[in-house]
Amino acid sequence: MQSLSVNEIFEFFAASLILLGSIISVISAIGIIRFRDVYSRAHAATKTTTVAILTTLIGVFLYVWNNDGAISVRLMLGIVFVFITAPVSGHLVLRASYRANVKMTEETVEDELKLAYEKKVQEEAKKEND
Repeated sequence: MQSLSVNEIFEFFAASLILLGSIISVISAIGIIRFRDVYSRAHAATKTTTVAILTTLIGVFLYVWNNDGAISVRLMLGIVFVFITAPVSGHLVLRASYRANVKMTEETVEDELKLAYEKKVQEEAKKEND
């Protein structure tokens, strides 16, 4: 029986992370198709896609590090950039949708932002009248 070297194990782990990221990405695509309103779709797009991209990039980073012996600054910056920007952009898109009065589905049980948003609109209207 042939024993595995450390490089082969490391390469297998990196390939597993890349495969896991691909599977999560497919799940995200299915969620985007199946969900009914923009809020649920954006949730599927930002949460799972962020995890999928981060998992894939970490796998590629480990693969490059193992095979080339170099640390890729571009991949590290890509990981940090995706980790910071994807949730923020998703939040901004959803906030803009809410302010544009995009309706939620009938299955939505709770709207936690409604009271705060109505209070803010009333305060702004009061300032305009004064």
